[in-house]
Amino acid sequence: MAVIEFDQTKSRDLVLIGRVTIDFNPNELNRTLDRVETFSMYLGGSPGNMAVGVNKLGKNVGFIGCVSNDQFGTFILNYFKERKIDISQMVRAQHGENLGLTFTEISSPTDSQILMYRNGVADLQISPQDVSEKYIADSKILLVSGTALAASPSREACLLAVQYAKKHGVKVIFDIDYREYTWKSKEELAIYYSLLGKMSDIIIGSREEFNLMENISEDSKIADHELADTYIAHGNQIVIIKHGKKGSIAYSADKNAYKIDSYNIKLLKSFGGGDAYGSAFVYGLLEGWSLPEALKYATAHAAMVVASHSCSNAMQTAEQIRDFIEKHKEEQVVTKLDWSEKI
Repeated sequence: MAVIEFDQTKSRDLVLIGRVTIDFNPNELNRTLDRVETFSMYLGGSPGNMAVGVNKLGKNVGFIGCVSNDQFGTFILNYFKERKIDISQMVRAQHGENLGLTFTEISSPTDSQILMYRNGVADLQISPQDVSEKYIADSKILLVSGTALAASPSREACLLAVQYAKKHGVKVIFDIDYREYTWKSKEELAIYYSLLGKMSDIIIGSREEFNLMENISEDSKIADHELADTYIAHGNQIVIIKHGKKGSIAYSADKNAYKIDSYNIKLLKSFGGGDAYGSAFVYGLLEGWSLPEALKYATAHAAMVVASHSCSNAMQTAEQIRDFIEKHKEEQVVTKLDWSEKI
């Protein structure tokens, strides 16, 4: 049984607003960046990766964003265009802003890090004037990345997009997507995260990100279900709280809670899994699946991508995810929890 209903008269399945960047991933593994000689270039940025992921799963996807007015910006637009991700709502930066760059480091079989360049970036230049009410109104889901709330005019563009979505019955997913280097203070962050969280229909984030949104300490005694209660009371239908290797818990407005463990696989890198998780979860919701079934696909997709060299290029088809689940069915179980049960 579907846990959330979408307006099937709308032609577009998903539109995302936020950052799309470039990833440079090292071809020489198990060494630090200062010893790497060559890189492979991929499309990056959490909402950009999720757009590719949902598109790869066969859904109709559009993107609202700003890219640099140079060859890197052209790379992004062509990448989307070749995959039939709609770029009609994407604009070029007008004042020399650069595309965000991420250099990933796979320094050992167990350690990986990222080095980001985020000063004067193009993605934060998307403005309210670039947001079309008609475009959003014809979409089933609007997904907002929390990083896009970090500065103006992107912040205002996101809030306007959400207002349009609420006006036209478009479901809003808030992917918290915290990046420390983008924000001026945790207090500022908490203001805008909590504001968006009270306007959304679905929230996805790690427990650490929820702590930031609520401006509470990491050793807080507030339980996961209490955080879920807070945002369900504001109108959210699903709250997902992720716990890294311990898995994730999904809380729904009908007072059901489900936990799923992460797969015990050999990682190549520690990033990209959240984007794969989000894209497969959105796909499951659009397919009308139950919450446990959507969680299975989300968790499997995350495991497949963290074991791959890239993020965007490693997004899988529904058949590939299904095959992975079947292969690992002995180790993957979704557990129904009592609402107040802890993991």
